[in-house]
Amino acid sequence: MKVKGVFLCLLVALIATYLGYIFPLVGSMIFSIIIGIIIGNLINTAPYEEGIKYSGKKLLQYGIILMGFTLSFKAALSLGASSFPLIITSIAAALSVGVLVGKLFGVNQRLSTLIGVGTAICGGSAIAAVSPIIKAKDEEIAFSIATIFLFNIIAVFVFPTVGHWLQFSDTGFGYFAGTAINDTSSVVAAGYAFSEDAGDTATVVKLVRALMIVPICLIFALLQAGQSSVNLKKVFPWFILYFFIASIVASIIPIPEYITSYIKTLSTFLMSTALAGIGMTVDIGKFFKVGIKPLALGAITWMVVIVMSLVMQQVLHIW
Repeated sequence: MKVKGVFLCLLVALIATYLGYIFPLVGSMIFSIIIGIIIGNLINTAPYEEGIKYSGKKLLQYGIILMGFTLSFKAALSLGASSFPLIITSIAAALSVGVLVGKLFGVNQRLSTLIGVGTAICGGSAIAAVSPIIKAKDEEIAFSIATIFLFNIIAVFVFPTVGHWLQFSDTGFGYFAGTAINDTSSVVAAGYAFSEDAGDTATVVKLVRALMIVPICLIFALLQAGQSSVNLKKVFPWFILYFFIASIVASIIPIPEYITSYIKTLSTFLMSTALAGIGMTVDIGKFFKVGIKPLALGAITWMVVIVMSLVMQQVLHIW
């Protein structure tokens, strides 16, 4: 039943929130994903699967939409516009390297493409959107998602430390996490582990990056020479539109600060609950089945995106 799985994720989020208060440098979201991974690999979560998946996807989206009520639309729009050069160059680099290095390693084009788009845009969501267009096989989809997810988990723990080491400002780290980490959930976790302002910035930058899934799908459909079509209604990440609508509402209707504080707390808790669910879906054993070549391809592609993000921040004087 869905309720059982959601309740399990809520329970983990409550524990993680308590631990986050005790260890604020780690934060509730990091604790959520750690506890989720432990639970998912120690017990049989099959009876809770429906609720876990619902939490990992829908509650994350609801948390992000709620966050829109705490940000002005002008600020969100400004962040999106200023991050666009970083996003475009990172996407171009990831797709190019994915194809070229994939050929060098002898990884088939479909798998290389999926790893490339997963790294470039938004992890599993981009892979799911592009896979039917390029007619990817089930095992190619599974391998690419497992590869991307491995680096998502690594990013959650490594990026905040790297950010402090490089002496990023909150804004600078937000741009870095938003453009260089693959999946939205991992961007949220790493961003808020660094600071609240970094988390807000990273989330907005990532949402703008995720919108690129629409033109990318259209491009791949055109490259298939009419063999594939794109269902825009299905591909479009609607929760991002709702996030911006929420920020417009917050800009038009003044929301009292104490209510904004409650909304922020609820938003953070929902995202922690989602990360608990995402952690429970991590099957450590699957990573050993992927093979060294796809993992190497994913690692190289991701490193190129990280370097491109840092270089572009230097060029644009963000960092």
